[in-house]
Amino acid sequence: MKRFSFRLGLGLLLLGACSTPQKEVDSRVETLPFYNEASFTPHWISPEAARKASFHQVAPFQLVNQDGDTLTEATFAGKIYVTDFFFTSCPGICPKMTRNMKVLQEEFREDKEVLLLSHSVTPKRDSVSVLKAYADNHAIVSGKWHLATGSQDEIYHLGRQEYFVEEDLGLLKEADAFLHTENFVLIDRNRYIRGIYNGLNRTSVQQLIADIRTLKGEH
Repeated sequence: MKRFSFRLGLGLLLLGACSTPQKEVDSRVETLPFYNEASFTPHWISPEAARKASFHQVAPFQLVNQDGDTLTEATFAGKIYVTDFFFTSCPGICPKMTRNMKVLQEEFREDKEVLLLSHSVTPKRDSVSVLKAYADNHAIVSGKWHLATGSQDEIYHLGRQEYFVEEDLGLLKEADAFLHTENFVLIDRNRYIRGIYNGLNRTSVQQLIADIRTLKGEH
């Protein structure tokens, strides 16, 4: 069974979601859980709890976006963001992931608190100019949705050790083994992981929208 079906912890992946109209989804919780490692076991603690200081936070990074601008953790300081991993020449899951990321872009287009970050898993091929052309072709808004390239080692480290996006728990892989996943990960203002979602499933994306709204209410 795919990990997203139990990671989300809310039981909201509905049969036939792709063929039925989408209704606004409620988060159903007042606060979101924190996630500390790759099993995505939810920890239900108060956002103010001192205990969260020992929880996993996404490490500092340095990448480049489709406009040639440097991206670091400071770019996302004080922001809520959703991240995923893709490549521009992907013929399979990536086009649908891009469409669903675009749903998020349009939902939060005027909201300066919410950003999107998509990492290329073929960064040598996906240069700044290639990412810029992809952004233009998909009406990606600069400053709202960052398409990132850079060192493959850093991007793969971020995917596997910082965002825990892969589903093969406990399976040792070579550092350069191809990284490919449909997961979207929700990161809060302090770089804590607060949710993981199937980026191919429209109902899961609607749940993500609801959870972002819940996260916006945290202080």
